[in-house]
Amino acid sequence: MEQLFVDENIAVAKTLPTLFYTDPNYFEASKEKIFAQSWQFVGEKSLVDAPGKCYPVSLLPNYLNEPLLLTCDKNKQVHCLSNVCTHRGNLVITEACNAAHLRCKYHGRLFDLDGTFRAMPEFKEVQNFPTKDDNLHSLPLFHLGPLLFTSLNNQLSAHLFFNDMMQRMAWLPLNDFIFRPELSKEYQVKAHWALYCENYLEGFHIPFVHADLNAVIDYGNYTTELFPYSNLQVGVAKDGEDCFDLPPSSPDYGKNIAAYYFWVFPNLMFNFYPWGLSLNVVQPVSMAETKVCFYAFVWDESKRKKGAGAELDKVELEDEEVVQQVQQGIRSRFYNGVCYSVTLEQGTHHFHQLIAAFRT
Repeated sequence: MEQLFVDENIAVAKTLPTLFYTDPNYFEASKEKIFAQSWQFVGEKSLVDAPGKCYPVSLLPNYLNEPLLLTCDKNKQVHCLSNVCTHRGNLVITEACNAAHLRCKYHGRLFDLDGTFRAMPEFKEVQNFPTKDDNLHSLPLFHLGPLLFTSLNNQLSAHLFFNDMMQRMAWLPLNDFIFRPELSKEYQVKAHWALYCENYLEGFHIPFVHADLNAVIDYGNYTTELFPYSNLQVGVAKDGEDCFDLPPSSPDYGKNIAAYYFWVFPNLMFNFYPWGLSLNVVQPVSMAETKVCFYAFVWDESKRKKGAGAELDKVELEDEEVVQQVQQGIRSRFYNGVCYSVTLEQGTHHFHQLIAAFRT
């Protein structure tokens, strides 16, 4: 495979080669090179908010397909474990339940809710048993208000990915945000996952694609801020439009902010509105298909149908239309990437730099 390179100088840099979107080797290699190296959304706290609760999760189904398990032990400590029995690889838990311990239904191997091996029938004669390898593998768990994240590789600290967002939004009481499953949605997008992210990472298209959003956002004051593993697009409200009531502790105090659009590499989008948070998780399915999950966490119900966060479904469908057209266009023999807008595509350039860095 061709080694990817994106010049750090946006004024001379070129976008990723089309092979990244069309060559199955890049798509497959990105599982370990990009997604296993990063932090992924694994669920929200209410799934395991009491001792004994267990909830099985497939991390990025149809792509990573890693079987994981969230548990809450008797001390109310939440754990993220491998859901694969260390004896013969059977799934330990297949549906949400309440349990005092974890017992594999295949041969009866027993574990504590923190994954520690406890017992195994017919293993008395086995020498040097048990060892630490007989415990269920424990994964790191990062808490962000009601949201839970984990990393399969755990080589890079969660704070490297989330700290800049946490500092900027420290004034928000995230623990008071309530998950609303009835407001959450899933979308099937017929396009490569990276194309979907690229569209999100620039406000360049807003006046051309999103007429209603453009009516409430001051496009002339739309800005992008870059951080090591994340970036932020700040949407300023036009006069009279719904915006945050920012406290003096906010770095943006005094500004009319309609929305904060945080992106965390490679596939997490945190959209903060005056009503709460829409967390969008981009899940690769194939080179030409992506599943996007919108998880709604409401803080102020009275503001949910106002301002920049009022018509998320409409905005999503508008984005899907152009992204799916780009999916067709990148396969053209006459297209192989272009330069960036220095003023309006900093986020996309940053994204491509990170892809190139993680791919080396």
